[in-house]
Amino acid sequence: MRKSVLALSILLTSSAAWADTEYKIDLTQPEHQRGDVSITFPETNEQFLDIKMPAWRTGYYRILNLANGVRDFTAKTNGQNLRWEKVDKSTWRIHLPKNAGEVTVNYEIYADQLGRRSRHIDDSHAYLDASAVFMYADKWRNDPVKVSLDVPSEWRSYSGMDREGDHRFVADNWDVLVDSPIETGINKHFAFEQGGRDYEVVFWGEGNYDAEQTVADLEKLVATGDSIWSSYPFERYVFMIHATSGAGGATEHKNSTVIQRPRYSFASRDDYLSFMSTASHEFVHTWNVKAYRPDGLVPYDYQKENYTDLFWIAEGSTSYFQNHLLLHAGVMEPDEYFERLASGIDRYKAKPGREVMSVAEASFEAWIDQYGDRAHNDSVSIYSEGALVSWMLDNALLEATDGEVSYRDVHNELYKRFDADEKGFKASDVLAILNDLTGDSWQQWWQNNVEAPAADIPFEKMLNDAGLELVYEENDEPENWTGWRASKVDGGMELTQVSRGSPAWEAGFRPDDVIVAYDGHTVMQGRFEEALQEYEAGDEVKVTFFRRNQLHEKTLKLEQAPATDASIEPVDAPTAQQKARFLQWLQIPHPNA
Repeated sequence: MRKSVLALSILLTSSAAWADTEYKIDLTQPEHQRGDVSITFPETNEQFLDIKMPAWRTGYYRILNLANGVRDFTAKTNGQNLRWEKVDKSTWRIHLPKNAGEVTVNYEIYADQLGRRSRHIDDSHAYLDASAVFMYADKWRNDPVKVSLDVPSEWRSYSGMDREGDHRFVADNWDVLVDSPIETGINKHFAFEQGGRDYEVVFWGEGNYDAEQTVADLEKLVATGDSIWSSYPFERYVFMIHATSGAGGATEHKNSTVIQRPRYSFASRDDYLSFMSTASHEFVHTWNVKAYRPDGLVPYDYQKENYTDLFWIAEGSTSYFQNHLLLHAGVMEPDEYFERLASGIDRYKAKPGREVMSVAEASFEAWIDQYGDRAHNDSVSIYSEGALVSWMLDNALLEATDGEVSYRDVHNELYKRFDADEKGFKASDVLAILNDLTGDSWQQWWQNNVEAPAADIPFEKMLNDAGLELVYEENDEPENWTGWRASKVDGGMELTQVSRGSPAWEAGFRPDDVIVAYDGHTVMQGRFEEALQEYEAGDEVKVTFFRRNQLHEKTLKLEQAPATDASIEPVDAPTAQQKARFLQWLQIPHPNA
C-alpha cells in the first residue's frame, strides 16, 4: 500500500511538473493595435513565481525593452487575485499562497513595431514574435507549450510551429515558440514540396510582387541547401513576406523567416534580386545561426546582451553565401552577381573604418554598433566586411588545398559538430576545423585578418585566380573629391558625413555643418557640387558655413576623386586553372569556359 501511494505521489508530481503552459491571445478587436494575452502556468509549490518578458529578440542584436508594450497585468489562482510586483524592467514577481493551483496571468499587449519585426497588430493582420508578446517562466522554459488565437472570422494563421487547428499551435518548449513567429490575418498562401520537405509562402499586404514567380524561384532556392550542408535541419519551412508602407528588413527563425519590403519595391529586376538575396540570406541562417551558432548565443539569454566575437561568421558568412545559392539555383545570372560583388568592393574601399576595426571587434561591439558618420570612419560591419573576410578565407582555403577544401566545408563541419540546442562554437573550434580539413595551422591567418583590421583585401588577386578582372572605367574628365556627403536644406547644404582622411576632414569640416557659400558665391541647390567640378584638383576653395548657428569660413583643398564604380569582367580566355578555381568557388562554370 505504501508503494502504491508513493507511486501515485510521484505520478501526480510528474504530471504537474510536465503540464503544458498555455498561451492565448484575443485579436478580435485589432483596430487599436492591441491584443489581450492570457497565459496559464502549471502549479508550483514555490513561494513566488517570476515571469519575464525578453529584453531583445533573436536576429536583432539590440536591447529593445519589449516589456514596454505590457499594460493591465493581473494574476490569479483558483479564481483568487494574487499579489504581484515588478522587480526589474522585464520581470513580474507573483506571490503565491500555499496550495496554489495553476496560475493564470492576463495583460494587454500594444503592438506597433512592424519594422522591428517583433509585434504588429492592425485591422488586416497580426505579426507576433513571441519574444515581444508572450512571457515565460524559467521553471517551465523547457516544457511543452500550446498557443491559441482568437481572431476575426476571415483571418488565417500560419507559423513554423506544429498546427493543432486553424488557429492553434504547439511547440516542444518556449524556445521553439519564441523562434516560431505567427502571421495571422488577411493573406495569400502558397505551398509546395521540395526534396521531401514542405514549404509555405505567406504574403501579407498588396504590392507589385509577382507571387507565382516568387514562389517558383523560392522553390529553386530551397533545393540548393545541399550544395553546402550534408542535410536539412527541418521538415517544414515557412516564408512570411510583408509588403509594407515603408518598413523593410528580415529576420531568420528556426524553420521560418519574415521578409519585409515597401510594397512597390518588388517589380524591377534590381529590386527583385534584392528581395531574393534577402530570402536566400534568411534561408542560409536556418543552418548558420539556427542549427549552429557561436558559443555566446547558446543558450539565448533574453534578459541581457549575448556577446561573441564571431557575429561576423553568423551574419557576414551568411551574407557571403546568400548570392552563391542564387547563382547555383539559376535565379541570379553571373553578371548580376559580379555587379553586386563589385559594389561591395567599392563600399569597402571607400570606408575608412576598415583600417581601424577588426571583424572580431565589430562582432563583440555589435550590441552597441555605431551608425552614420562614426560607423563609416571608425568601424566595420559584421555583415559587409564579415562577408569579405569570409570570401578571403574561402579563397585562402581553395589556394592552400588546390581546390579540395572550401569555406563551404568549414560550415558543413560546424553543422555536423555543433547543435545549437546543446552547445555553440568558439574561435578555437573554427581553427580546429580549419586544421582538421587542411592539416595546417590557421592561427596566423586568423590573427592577421580576423583579430586585426583586414585593411587591404587582395581583391585583384582573388578575382584573377578565378579568371576575373576588377575594372575601373577611365574618365577623360577626372572629378574633384571633397570626401563629404550632404543633403539639401533651406539656404545651403548640410553635411551628413565626412570621411576620415579626405579633403573635407583635413580642412576640419564635420557633420551638421551647413555650407552656404563658396569663394563668395551662394550655394544654390543642385549647383554646388557641379560648380566644384569646374576647379582643378589641388585648387583651394573658401567655404563659408554655419556651425552652432554661427558663421565660419574654412579653406578646402580639392583632390582628384579615387577610382570608383568598379566592375568585374570575366577574362576572355581563362586558363584551365582559372576555370577550375571559378567552379570550385561558385559551383558554376566560368562564363567563358
